[in-house]
Amino acid sequence: MTHPSAAPAWLADAVLYQVYPQSYADSDGDGIGDLPGLTARLDHLAWLGVTAVWLSPCFSSEFGDAGYDVDDYLTIAPRYGTRDDLAALVEAARTRGIRVLLDLVPGHTSHRHPWFQQAAHDPTDQRYIWSDRITAPVGEWIPNQGRRGGFYRANFYPIQPALNYGYARPDPAEPWRQPVDAPGPRANRAALRAVMAHWFDLGVAGFRVDMAHSLVKDDPGRRETAALWREMRSWLDTHHPDRVLLAEWGDPALSVPAGLHADFFLHFTGRGMRSLWDNGTGSQGSWAHGEPCYFDPEGRGSADEFVAAWQQADAAIQGRGLVALPTANHDFSRLTCGPRTRDQVAPAFALLLSWPTLPVIYYGDEIGMRFLPGLPEKEGSQLGTEQRQGSRTPMQWDSSANAGFSGAPADRLYLPLDPDPGRPTVAEQRAATGSLLWHVQRLIELRRRTPALGTGAGVEVLHSGYPLAYLRGGDHLVVLNPRRDGAQLRLDKRLLGSAAEPLAVHGVELRDGTVRADGFSYGIFRL
Repeated sequence: MTHPSAAPAWLADAVLYQVYPQSYADSDGDGIGDLPGLTARLDHLAWLGVTAVWLSPCFSSEFGDAGYDVDDYLTIAPRYGTRDDLAALVEAARTRGIRVLLDLVPGHTSHRHPWFQQAAHDPTDQRYIWSDRITAPVGEWIPNQGRRGGFYRANFYPIQPALNYGYARPDPAEPWRQPVDAPGPRANRAALRAVMAHWFDLGVAGFRVDMAHSLVKDDPGRRETAALWREMRSWLDTHHPDRVLLAEWGDPALSVPAGLHADFFLHFTGRGMRSLWDNGTGSQGSWAHGEPCYFDPEGRGSADEFVAAWQQADAAIQGRGLVALPTANHDFSRLTCGPRTRDQVAPAFALLLSWPTLPVIYYGDEIGMRFLPGLPEKEGSQLGTEQRQGSRTPMQWDSSANAGFSGAPADRLYLPLDPDPGRPTVAEQRAATGSLLWHVQRLIELRRRTPALGTGAGVEVLHSGYPLAYLRGGDHLVVLNPRRDGAQLRLDKRLLGSAAEPLAVHGVELRDGTVRADGFSYGIFRL
């Protein structure tokens, strides 16, 4: 097996920022964020130190699942703007040293996509998965309304028919299964390359790949899915070597060796991310574990699960790609959630920006925007018990009407704003140098100018309780205490040397081999 090469250097050094476009900045007063609005706010991201922006889906859609139901992969949704608007965004971002990534949904389309409209009437078209009967999993088979008859397989909602990338193994009871090299799967792989090339030609730097693990069905060990992505990576390395694919897979030990440049620690698979952030409030699904997380004000958690998940992934990746660690995302609760207030989350950013993962900041987390419970369902956001809309509220820019997000009447906003009169804003925090926003900006700048804090330097954990302490690059000490009570740790004086130089310190003191960390504190020192 040929292993992929390392990720491009720009990705290894990146600070990635996720934008939910409908909630970020509205330029035309319709209550929905758009591409010109984002372009007008790029200076905020440049000041912050962001080097790459990932936009959640912005292609043409009926928005039954907030854009993850694409009906034209080559057209920007009119509510966000035009192809020219995206080109302007890419160019404006480039001049600020920021790359733009889009969200690719390869596993399914909208039922309104022309591909599906044709296949629903043509029994010779095998771009989707068809059966003459309902089989397991029962809830995923939807009656076809076209002349073809039968049933099609849907990935999530009935409006999202699954594209056919084949099955990893046949089943005599399901004779309609096709192998991965059948004409339908081959056509879909070719279409996937064509879609990516189309946007690469516009200057897009890469894609976050939605549900990248799910393309080939009945695939034990994801072997055939991995083979598909190795094929894509080979094409990418040959024709677009500086472009990247970031997987929503949740298993970097498998996905990165398969060719994806990076993979996220996710809330719904494994415990690497949840053991850090999930405090049992906010959006909760079947994946919720009910155990304390490490960033818990009462100090009931442990960093051991995160460290173990990282070590396992790092050993498998062997320098060929990256693990991405997000503060949150459009499907999971924000850092500021439930009992964890924005005054408590600076240590989380210290971890994010000093651990050898690819740091991913979800929009608004840099100012401590909070998860809002009890909001109305919006465009498929309520997924069972998961209240995903609570993490999708409008960005809070300033103290003007609608927090500077939009000039529309409040009742026309995509989702309601945080009603708290004390809600944080970019303008307020930019003016206060002790704010969370300034903590984040300084930590990003420190990571940028300190290679020992980046993805290329080693990490050695000295203590995984409270405080968490680790070495980066052998000569930089990081100490984090995310609980309310202070914490102490005795370290070998020989490790600390004669004098430790503080690089970013917030409530942490080193003296005579002892670390003293106040509640909700962090410290980064050069030894």
